[in-house]
Amino acid sequence: MSLALRRPVAVAVIALSAVAVVPAGAAQASPAPAVPAVTRAALDPALVAGRGASVAFLEQEAERARTNGTVIGPGRTAYTLPAEASGRSAVRLTPGQYVEFTLPKAANAVTVRYSIPDSATGGGLTAPLSVKAGNASRTMTLTSQYSWLYNQYPFTNDPNADLLHPDWWITECACVPAATTPTPAITKPFWPSHFYDEQRLLLGRTVPAGGKVRLTASSAVPWTVIDLLDSELVGLPHVNLLAANVLAFGADPTGRRDSAPAFDKAIAFAQKTKLKVYVPPGTFQVNRHIVVDNVTIEGAGNWYTIIKGVSVPLASPAPDGSTHTGVGFYGRYASEGGSRNVHLSGFAIEGDVRERIDKDQVNGVGGAMSDSTIKGLHLRHTKVGLWFDGPMSNVRVENNIIVDQIADALNFHTGVTGSVARNNFVRNSGDDGLAMWAEKTTNAGNTFDRNTVQTPVLANGIAIYGGRDNTVSNNLIADPIREGSAIHAGSRFGAEPFTGTLKITNNTTVRAGTYELNWNIGLGAIWIFALDRSIDADIQVTGDHYLDNTYNAIMMVSDWPVKDLYSIPNVHFKDVRIDGTGTSVLSARVAGGATFENVDARNVGAVPVNNCGSFGFTPAGSEFTVTDRGGNDGWLAPWLLPNTITCDDRPPVVAPPAPAPF
Repeated sequence: MSLALRRPVAVAVIALSAVAVVPAGAAQASPAPAVPAVTRAALDPALVAGRGASVAFLEQEAERARTNGTVIGPGRTAYTLPAEASGRSAVRLTPGQYVEFTLPKAANAVTVRYSIPDSATGGGLTAPLSVKAGNASRTMTLTSQYSWLYNQYPFTNDPNADLLHPDWWITECACVPAATTPTPAITKPFWPSHFYDEQRLLLGRTVPAGGKVRLTASSAVPWTVIDLLDSELVGLPHVNLLAANVLAFGADPTGRRDSAPAFDKAIAFAQKTKLKVYVPPGTFQVNRHIVVDNVTIEGAGNWYTIIKGVSVPLASPAPDGSTHTGVGFYGRYASEGGSRNVHLSGFAIEGDVRERIDKDQVNGVGGAMSDSTIKGLHLRHTKVGLWFDGPMSNVRVENNIIVDQIADALNFHTGVTGSVARNNFVRNSGDDGLAMWAEKTTNAGNTFDRNTVQTPVLANGIAIYGGRDNTVSNNLIADPIREGSAIHAGSRFGAEPFTGTLKITNNTTVRAGTYELNWNIGLGAIWIFALDRSIDADIQVTGDHYLDNTYNAIMMVSDWPVKDLYSIPNVHFKDVRIDGTGTSVLSARVAGGATFENVDARNVGAVPVNNCGSFGFTPAGSEFTVTDRGGNDGWLAPWLLPNTITCDDRPPVVAPPAPAPF
């Protein structure tokens, strides 16, 4: 979530050594499994069949390609290059070195996920990358202008900055620096992160299956890290001759002139004539919000139609507190009546957001849009790809690619009902990948279904903050980096209570369960957190697969100051498969209880149940009750039932083997 202040939580911690951004492996990582050249979230696709987004491209990991560079990782320690790579491993090239991929299918377009160094004072560098596809050579321009953030929330672009919040507890000194004498020395840059970006390139020709794509690093930067290559066969541009073409209203497809007024005119004309708006191939400069209501806007396809803007400082803050504006398609705000019947499809939105300013409305899609659809967009370099401020209802967000965001990829915020996000692909969000945040007005009846979320740098893959009768189903979530989990349900950030039923069904997570620096413990692949109040809704977790968990598979917890006030009593796990835990299957640090039926686990690194309850350590046992409903295999021994105290939050971590079919 993006607008609420992230703050350290008040629990006891011990000091951790500072971690530096070095291209080296780290503990707690599994060896690279022998999987096909084509992967999904760096896994054998057979392990995730039917889950996650169906996309047009094929993913290939650089560490499995031919290279004369150096494989870095695998490693999961936050603030390092391997940790933020897909599959927790990548290839480091020095000038002149290459990585070469063999195409599994014919392709005429590629996407490269990469990292290059920041400048010494922040702000980024640029460098060419040679792309040889078949017998033809092209050049891709890489940049670190949209990556490399530092320091505490909400982060800075300055690698030499002092602590942004010296009054916050940090684990590096196990202290509050502003209240410590002598003042501790903090290594700079402090907490570097968000290292990766990606770039797309049309090759200008079709390279057949079995053809080679070789990426060669230039001498413009001392190193280039290649994480992966996506390849696809892009079809011809979509054409609509019976629409209001923005060119007829003065839009400039070369991107040299501002096309925002032309978009406004085309939209107004289309509304009067009941036509669609068509945006043909080209790059169109738009540096502010395009307000949309009762209109359909379609492009030629997101590889062909690019709507791109720069970040514009405002002379004075806007009424909503924004200090910048930028490219975005916005419904009217709910306070102004909202928008309806908006349909956006077939184009890319490329922003220019390089720092996190939470009050800024610089999202790719925003406002309130009821009875609307957002389909087939490619969004990158905005603050949040799609941030909806309700109340609003019946929006469909489908088949989009949302990458390289400063904050969330998508957030249903405040009173969003009856809405669906389905078959979206998310990579490298700077905060939650997909979120529902029921702030002030509850969300209800929403579904996140068949999405893929990879490498959220901060927070969670999919997060639900309060709400009623919502569903998270058939998703694939991989590689959360820090301070979050693959799937999270939290009573926090001022959200309305959880009521009714929360269904979490048939999802697969991999390499999840991050290290929580403030608590100094490992989280779970699924993490249920009672911070602001108890969570007593009916939470049904059915059919999930939790693979290669860095720490716990399941964590249920309350914050230390409220451990005797709040509980999580009504969670039910059924038909769940767990393959590999660095520590436990279940970590319970809260009062309440959960039931388990047909939950199978293997390759468990520590005691299967870490049951601390609310830390009362009563003679009657833990305040958390584990109920065995039968069919559980590989972990739930009778001596753990119903509430045996087995409290050890920091057992030795045992790296699990690579996932395999059950």
